Amino acid sequence: MRTRNILALAGLLAFSVSAQIANAASASAHANIVNAQGTQIGTAKLTAAGNSVKVSVKVSQLTPGEHGIHVHTVGKCEGPAFTTAGGHFNPTSSHHGVHNTNGPHPHVGDLPNLVVAKNGKASTSFTIEGATLGDGANSLFHEGGTALVIHAKADDLMSDPSGNSGDRIACGVIEK
Repeated sequence: MRTRNILALAGLLAFSVSAQIANAASASAHANIVNAQGTQIGTAKLTAAGNSVKVSVKVSQLTPGEHGIHVHTVGKCEGPAFTTAGGHFNPTSSHHGVHNTNGPHPHVGDLPNLVVAKNGKASTSFTIEGATLGDGANSLFHEGGTALVIHAKADDLMSDPSGNSGDRIACGVIEK
């Protein structure tokens, strides 16, 4: 009888852990991206991918060329300047930019530049290494939330704290 109870308990624990892993692996989020006037100009879909988050972004009505895009540390997008989104999401206290020579980098909020076509549209996917949609310090759902912010200029991928990427021109709160 005791052996059966132990086996039953072990089975329940294994099922619980499997369910938690499945839920974490299927975790997803989205962001509706708005411009300074509050008009929705795009969307982002986020999906948990192990110890990272995969992001797919589709936007329109932007100026052609490269634009910095980052995860910011507050889930607020009040236009027109979007300063309510706070600074870059940096739970590891790293330096900004993959080309920065001053220590551990990049921080979790650093992302590749968004390349907008001549028609004002962009569609791209990238992975946020070290971010999660679950619990913990690197969660995009920490208290206060996070936002995806698009900047007016390209990120130089080097300068602290924001890569000289200019004004914030679009923003989307990351939500479940």
